[in-house]
This record gives sequence, structure tokens and C-alpha cells, in this order.
Amino acid sequence: MEQKMINLTIDNIPVTVPEGTTVLEAARSAGIKIPSLCFLKDVNEIGSCRICVVEVKGARSLVTACVYPVNEGMEVVTNSEKVMAARKTNLELLLSTHDQNCLSCVRSTDCELQRLCRDYGVNGQRFVGTRERYALDESAPHMIRDNNKCILCRRCVAACRENQAVGVIGPTERGFATHIACAF
Repeated sequence: MEQKMINLTIDNIPVTVPEGTTVLEAARSAGIKIPSLCFLKDVNEIGSCRICVVEVKGARSLVTACVYPVNEGMEVVTNSEKVMAARKTNLELLLSTHDQNCLSCVRSTDCELQRLCRDYGVNGQRFVGTRERYALDESAPHMIRDNNKCILCRRCVAACRENQAVGVIGPTERGFATHIACAF
């Protein structure tokens, strides 16, 4: 059975992709970059970071490209002023609870969050939320988890569930106190 193909435009570029494809996947297939932090193909597709928002003609609000399926004739804009402003605000909100000790981090200069903040001119000073302090979790020999740097993208939760097949970590608490941990 032949798969139905969907025709759409992304930034005025015609794109044809299989039915069921997300806007993010369609854009990537056309060489159009849409940033994302939480997305991991076939592992974590939840749209929690909201960095991949785009405009879709006719939609009431911006949509999350990593989970939004394409439709026939859809018109997508990935770089409008509205989109860029929303991404910048989302980055600022993510940084509001982040420890921002980037220069001493082992990922400094090789960090997706740091790169996006540089690209969008975000310095982490606009919003300041409650900055909880967490002890390093060194309980596993193969990784160290630092919730002080966590942006709650849940990629580690998905990898624990899907790749390790254990699913022992997840979001705990609520509001500013939300962090990734084992239950109880």
C-alpha cells in the first residue's frame, strides 16, 4: 500500500512529505532549521521546551513543530517576529530556574541551551524564579545528574524509560520545585 504524501510550504518553500510527518521533520527534510531542546526522534517527542514553535496559517496560536502533524496545503512560517519573540521568551523562562554557571560546566561551548541563548540574545536576566539547590546525584556509575542545570526537557526520563527499559526517574514536585528524581 502506497503511503499518502502531503504537500505544504515552509517559509515559502514547497515541501512534500509522508502523511503523519511532523512540521519539525518536514522542515528538516527540506533543510530548514527549527531549534529544539527536548526532541529526540522516537524517544522524546513531547513538546515541553516550546523552543520549536512556528506559525501555521489559520491556527489560533503558535504550534509546537515537534508534535504538530502536517496537513495538505499547510503554510508554515518558522522565523517571523512573533515566532522569534516567543522562542526568546521561552528561553528566558527556561533560564529563570537554571543555575547559569555555564563557564564552569563541562558542556560549556558545546551546549544546545547556551548556543540558543547566544543566537537569540538571551542573557538570563529578564526573569528570575526561585532557584532551588540540589545535591549532585552520583548514585549511578555511568552518569552524574545535576538538577541545578536541568531545564525539565525530560530527555533523560525518556532515555531511562525507552533505552534503559527501567523508567525509574521522572518529574517530582510542582512549580519552581519541580525536578527530575526517583519517586519517594
